[in-house]
Amino acid sequence: MPSIAYKAALAITLAAASTMLPARAAPYPDKPIRVVVPVPPGGIIDQVVRIITPPMAEILKQPIIVENRAGASGNIAFSYVARSAPDGYTVLASYSMFHVGNPVMFHKLEWDPFKDFSGVAMLVSSPHVVAVNPKVPVHSMKELVDYARAHPGELNYATSGNGSVPHIGMELFKQKTGIQITHVPYKGAGPAIQDVLSGNVQMTVATPPSLAGFVTTGKLRPLAVAAKSRIPMLPDVPTTAEAGFPGFELEAWVALFAPSGTPKDVLQALTGAAHQALETKKVKDALAAAGVTPWYLTPDALDRHVRKDADYWQPVIRKANITIE
Repeated sequence: MPSIAYKAALAITLAAASTMLPARAAPYPDKPIRVVVPVPPGGIIDQVVRIITPPMAEILKQPIIVENRAGASGNIAFSYVARSAPDGYTVLASYSMFHVGNPVMFHKLEWDPFKDFSGVAMLVSSPHVVAVNPKVPVHSMKELVDYARAHPGELNYATSGNGSVPHIGMELFKQKTGIQITHVPYKGAGPAIQDVLSGNVQMTVATPPSLAGFVTTGKLRPLAVAAKSRIPMLPDVPTTAEAGFPGFELEAWVALFAPSGTPKDVLQALTGAAHQALETKKVKDALAAAGVTPWYLTPDALDRHVRKDADYWQPVIRKANITIE
């Protein structure tokens, strides 16, 4: 039988070993989660995040803090999240053209869209509408193209900024049709639309909420919605396919991403909460009022979609020689 001294030594050894074992991890999440937004408060990305995070917080039983880190066309927020711990407590609210466009519009980035981020969930898609000042003598996309061909270089189009979805989308439209229209970038959709209303610029491409009020009062004339289907906010406006330009679709998206290396069970917890939140009537109604469409994708499906978007848009950006530096 083991001696008393042996038993005492064994007990001491086991006790010491137990202090060396890692503590059992608490179930995720056990503290507040931050969602980093790459734009100032008030824009569509910020609106979507503030609509969906309260129900997500209820589902996850932890507070979700929305943190705006604007600047450098989203790069400040993207770089910050890319360097954050991959533990599910720092999440990025990403915008499509930042995610797939910045890597070719900037010569040097501190983040990579594929190496540094793992998809959490797609949240929404946002269509864009092509509209003109009523003094422009066109009432359809075909008439717009005919007019632009007959008056090369006379038309200008206003967008929310250089490298935005409307900018890159219209450059694609120019490539497909061969027309000459000059881009006039602004710091936001509001100033861009104001200059179209005043007649300083002839046309614009913007999201439905930005245009709907002016369309209703006749101050802007919508030509088409660049989406797969018509939208409830402007039900009488045809799609670009209906207007004779199939394949010309400008649908931005907002999605959640985590730093690469985030455990799969953590990603699943976050995507599950996002999915449940998107299915609630309150969230659906709020998103519809904001002019966006719920669009849930799982982490794997989101990652595949990002690669597909990059393959589609990056050649357009390179051909148009669009840079932001």
